[in-house]
Amino acid sequence: MSEAKRPTAIPRLLVLLVVVLVVVALKFVGLFRPADITIGGKDFTEQSVLCEMMATLIEENTDLRVDRRPFLGGTMVCFNGLRGGELDAYAEYTGTGLVNILGRDALSDPNETLAVVRQTFAKEYNLTWLEPFGFNNTYTLTMRREQAEELGIRTFSDLARHITSGNEPQLTAGFTFEFLDRPDGYRGLCEAYAFEFTDEPRGFDPGLMYKACADRELDVICAFATDGRIAAFDLVTLTDDRQFFPPYYAAPLIRNETLEAHPELRDLLNQLGGVIDDETMQQLNYQVDRKDNPRRARDVAREFLIEQGLILSQQSQE
Repeated sequence: MSEAKRPTAIPRLLVLLVVVLVVVALKFVGLFRPADITIGGKDFTEQSVLCEMMATLIEENTDLRVDRRPFLGGTMVCFNGLRGGELDAYAEYTGTGLVNILGRDALSDPNETLAVVRQTFAKEYNLTWLEPFGFNNTYTLTMRREQAEELGIRTFSDLARHITSGNEPQLTAGFTFEFLDRPDGYRGLCEAYAFEFTDEPRGFDPGLMYKACADRELDVICAFATDGRIAAFDLVTLTDDRQFFPPYYAAPLIRNETLEAHPELRDLLNQLGGVIDDETMQQLNYQVDRKDNPRRARDVAREFLIEQGLILSQQSQE
């Protein structure tokens, strides 16, 4: 009778290999699982920070998988994406909703503006405005600080007097393409302040416009009041002394179908209501836009949520 063969280690290795492959496959499938929620953003830094803030808050407090799509383009790209179902939510501004999307006249009262867009968007578009984040990112005009101080330009009216009186230097202007076309942008400003630049303002991508001003290629640009690049490039904002620009309070704009499918999102995203003032938003933007050691929008958003106690830090989770 021959001696029985000892079992080899090969079957065990095969079992271990199969287990490893199954684990890897499950992770691979999870990685490419379709997103439950898609959050978008327009093509500037603040929108990417808010996009990350909403997405991270959802991911850390639910089992939903979130797809982030910042820097999609201007207002109508995001709004049409929301209406068409490509997006579930994005951060919109009350003044933009009232003037640009609804085509209404601007209102000076922020509460009235919010009430109008809430009621109309719900009725006409089946969309919900959640609680505003707290800051008013109104449009403004911006110049290099040293030049504005040298010319004594502090307000929009000061600027209008300088460019219409023929004083030297003749100032050049550059605005975003959207601002040039908006009724509450350059066209409206020309009526309110009688601006008459010697050369027509040039259209710029937002990412290039601030640097062009800092590099003296332009003298006057449009800007958002909470934009971190104002501080990053040592620019100064001019005072809208006739209060032409309407209030632009940012808030999550979300599909009602999404809220019906995931009702927990309403209370969750409303936790961001009123937690970001103008100065805080500018500082968050500045951390991403600063020239020395800029940070990722995702990291800035996560850090803010931790500071507000809205999510736990990694150490706390451990």
